[in-house]
Amino acid sequence: MPDFCSAFGCSHERNTETKKQGITFHKFPKDKRRRQAWVDALRRRDFVPKDCSVVCSRHFNPEDFDRTGQSTRLKEGVIPSIFNFPDRLCKVPSRPRAGRTSQQAAAGYKPSHSRSPSHSPSRSPSRSPGRGRGGLSLCEKATSDHPYAFDPVKAKEKWTEAQQKLEELQRSLRNARDRERRQKKTMKFLLDTLEDKKNC
Repeated sequence: MPDFCSAFGCSHERNTETKKQGITFHKFPKDKRRRQAWVDALRRRDFVPKDCSVVCSRHFNPEDFDRTGQSTRLKEGVIPSIFNFPDRLCKVPSRPRAGRTSQQAAAGYKPSHSRSPSHSPSRSPSRSPGRGRGGLSLCEKATSDHPYAFDPVKAKEKWTEAQQKLEELQRSLRNARDRERRQKKTMKFLLDTLEDKKNC
């Protein structure tokens, strides 16, 4: 069964094409808290990850990976954070407004004196739901904190460099093995020659 990325709107599949692009796939953590943190980050309603569910490397920051070994692994405790959510998932749910009667009951209603318009408190400019300071939506702010999401060209260059280095190391390994086989053949030939001389 093919492995597809579980992130919203991501169609990456584990195959030779994504392998050439340097995309890796990572299973959900077994720890319940970390596993739930991943689920919350994906924002998929009623989504329950299976043991084979994965998230591709495009949803993590470059510093989230450990590349010291032969395989690319995630560092301990990292959470996927790079997504392309639609507007409906970016909006922050607003609290239902209580009626005037319920507000007065909660605060203990006291008749207030009329105020002139000049003494009315000034209101700050309203913000649209899901927008923070500076007029940026939460999704825009989240992606602005991760410039990696906006520069796939540099990411591809890094993957290409890493792949070239890996190919060079593989060639060196093959050459070393070839030399070892030749030396073994030479040693065997010398031993056979010495054995023949002893028998003569």
